[in-house]
Amino acid sequence: MNHLRWFNMSLCSFFEKTSMKNFILGLLLFTFSQLSMADTIDGVDFLLKDMAGIKHQLSQYKGKWVLVNYWATWCPPCLEEVPDLVNLYDHRKKTDLMVLGVVFDYKDVKEVAEYVDDMLISYPIVLGDDAVIAQIGSAAVLPTTFIYNPQGELVKIKRGLITKQYIEKLMGVAKN
Repeated sequence: MNHLRWFNMSLCSFFEKTSMKNFILGLLLFTFSQLSMADTIDGVDFLLKDMAGIKHQLSQYKGKWVLVNYWATWCPPCLEEVPDLVNLYDHRKKTDLMVLGVVFDYKDVKEVAEYVDDMLISYPIVLGDDAVIAQIGSAAVLPTTFIYNPQGELVKIKRGLITKQYIEKLMGVAKN
């Protein structure tokens, strides 16, 4: 049996078992995820707007490490990592680090603003949506941090709690 005939028979069998709608949806999701990951890994320049209306583009932070931290107000590990992220940002923002918090799964903007105020978050906060995911990538767990080196290349996706020590070690500035 030639390969083309086998492929056609396999494809027909697949369509018999799968609705066209599900197939197209799956194909679109797969294609979207591949494009999204390719864009992120290849260092395509993302553009995010924070809650204050300020635009943040990866290329504007050339020469700095950039952390894009996905979090939610209901997430205990997210709450736990905030002091380290605030500390890192406050001490390194003028030299070699930028932190962007991206909040997902929130009730409303007021809830986010109160949380940011209560936690004394000093770094910019972006309201997460599909456009952010399309540019940065998706996260299976919260928190998830996308770490870009000073050349703007994605070097690590850290799922779960992140610490000051972990980031400083990655940056090569950890105190021994």
